[in-house]
Amino acid sequence: MLTHIDAKNQPAMVNIGPKTATRRTAHAVATVVLPRALAALITNREIAGKKGPVFQTASLAGVMGAKRTGDLIPLCHPLALEDCQIEIKPGLADASGAIEVAIHCRVSTEAKTGVEMEALTGATVAALTLYDMGKAISPNIVIKDIRLIEKTGGKKDFKAGA
Repeated sequence: MLTHIDAKNQPAMVNIGPKTATRRTAHAVATVVLPRALAALITNREIAGKKGPVFQTASLAGVMGAKRTGDLIPLCHPLALEDCQIEIKPGLADASGAIEVAIHCRVSTEAKTGVEMEALTGATVAALTLYDMGKAISPNIVIKDIRLIEKTGGKKDFKAGA
């Protein structure tokens, strides 16, 4: 049963009024493949570009995106996040010189509803910012595999692969 569809098969916000606030956490990751031309610019786990430090800017954008999730997703409740951490981890170059970058977004708050959408949005906005800042070097950047890794709180916890 879809939670955001009412008895008349119309979109509806979930009523969280009767719920009790609990500690809610979520961890999401987005994978971005940087082509060789862009990957070659990584120095000390950062890319210095004309628009500024690319990974640092993407991290800030991810936090801002997570905080604005309720404005972006129509039926998502606006939440006051207590914590949002973005971690950007470049991997090793493959045979072509491309590098996969993992963007992790971890969020938490005390609320009546989960924060998985905030974690997914934060990781996605950081990935889009990485694309935006790197596209002048190469438009062959690939954003892939945006997924929830873990969530806690609410009716049931979730851990990918468990």
